[in-house]
Amino acid sequence: MRRVAVRMSDAEFESLVAEAVDGLPEPLRARLENVDVVISGEPTRDELERADVGPGATLFGLYQGVPLTERTGWYTFVMPDKITIYRGPILRACADADEVREEVAVTVVHEIAHHFGISDERLDELGW
Repeated sequence: MRRVAVRMSDAEFESLVAEAVDGLPEPLRARLENVDVVISGEPTRDELERADVGPGATLFGLYQGVPLTERTGWYTFVMPDKITIYRGPILRACADADEVREEVAVTVVHEIAHHFGISDERLDELGW
């Protein structure tokens, strides 16, 4: 059975993403260096390939940039890292607004963890 997407305005979804970022502990928020968090409707084919998302799978968020653990003295005058949160896949995967809020929070934490140099494998080990 195909699930119907949760109905939520762009403004409501944006508010959930802002809430998730604002809900991070202050020491982590203070270390978000040169990173933008943006919202997109759907991942592009290129983004799905870059994230190694196979057929039938989905992508809720994507980190693009240089993790803090890999930045050296050459890291100056560069474009900000980008964390993209994908609205469409999240709304289709969730049953209600509360589940959307939870998934947005988990996705934001997951992508910010990549900014701090934490791999998908390590996130799995930690239960994320």
